[in-house]
Amino acid sequence: MDTLFTEIENERKSKVAPLAVRMRPRSLEEVVGQSEAVGEGSWLRNAIEHDQLSSVILFGPAGTGKTSLAHVIAETTKATFVEVSAIGGTVADLRREIDAAEKRLTMSNARTILFVDEIHRFNRSQQDALLHAVENRIVVLVGATTENPFFEVNSALISRSRIVELGLLSDEDISLLVDRALEDSRGLDGCYKLDKQAKEALLLLAGGDGRAALTTLELAADLQEPGTRKKPAVIDEEAIRMATPHRSLPYDKNKDMHYDIISAFIKSMRGSDPDATLYWLARMIDGGEDPKFIARRIFIAASEDVGNADPQALLIAEAAFKSAEVIGYPECAINLAQAATYIALAPKSNAACTGIFAALDEVRKGPLRQVPDYLRDRHRPGSNEYGEYKYPHSYPSGWVAQRYLPEGLTRGCFYKPSSRGWEAYRSEAFARDRLDAEDDPRAK
Repeated sequence: MDTLFTEIENERKSKVAPLAVRMRPRSLEEVVGQSEAVGEGSWLRNAIEHDQLSSVILFGPAGTGKTSLAHVIAETTKATFVEVSAIGGTVADLRREIDAAEKRLTMSNARTILFVDEIHRFNRSQQDALLHAVENRIVVLVGATTENPFFEVNSALISRSRIVELGLLSDEDISLLVDRALEDSRGLDGCYKLDKQAKEALLLLAGGDGRAALTTLELAADLQEPGTRKKPAVIDEEAIRMATPHRSLPYDKNKDMHYDIISAFIKSMRGSDPDATLYWLARMIDGGEDPKFIARRIFIAASEDVGNADPQALLIAEAAFKSAEVIGYPECAINLAQAATYIALAPKSNAACTGIFAALDEVRKGPLRQVPDYLRDRHRPGSNEYGEYKYPHSYPSGWVAQRYLPEGLTRGCFYKPSSRGWEAYRSEAFARDRLDAEDDPRAK
């Protein structure tokens, strides 16, 4: 039960709490953005308004309002709201809260909402400890995670919960949050204001992260002499940038964003866009991606997407990989950029790539085809009976009419050279050379 002393204690805690915590919404009406998740007519909004919430996992990037939504639920529900830390919490802590929830349910028919922030940090045994309680509705689970729950959360828990995804906030949403924090008595209470350039810089640097925007605003305000409501202190762009000396955009090195960004990087090289290639490369470098991982992707692209249209690409990629191994960051970023833009600008051919996959498909699904006798190894007894192998170098053109494919396959069934770059030149030259050789009676 709250007493006068606990109310005073809570008020003191609130005053020293970070701006982002002080400005958390107290009701659904104060929630900014996320109209798909909690807008009018949405499942989550109806469930909160009617206090009929079932287990839910809130999934989205940092600063999009997952914890804020949980606190709105805490403010509006008649159920007992309990929060457990996924960082310091143990299985024993979970079981203690579940036992308490079961007593509340059996003795007074009171529901318990159990909020687990960063639920992906729970190990398997901790997540398993929740299963029985969630399945039997002893607790209503509200989990929050920045990671894809389908990878990081027990599939049995997922099947018993709704997944609600929250997206990055728009500039309009961030602007509303900032304006509210500047004016609200829980925030800066009208004692500060942002000039136009500062506001634009703050929106840019926030990158859709509401918490980051409010944290930057608070730090920038701390750099100023406090103003008053009648004469607020002006926060300029320099103060905003001083409050964020280095902004690292979100990047998870082994989760969804990692794969999304490397995918965009590869597709930008394949699509011959050097600017996009450099942007996605910079995102990975800034996020601390292993340079050897990036170099391996460039190495693969050199053969997969450039191939024989420019064989030099493979050597460039190899050199970039060597630089990643030997030099490392920060200097090898230049080598990676050179190799990646070389791939982006090079003529493209996937003929080698599609050719080997077509050949593998034939090997795995087709019949077992025999090596023509005249191509077989000659180092075994009886090999003289295999027939004559025509040695190409013994002929004037270095070529002789001879079948190399096994029976049932015809030339051109796998390798289909592109009409670009060195591959086109070499294919045309080879065709001319072959025609000339075929006209030579000695090549028969």
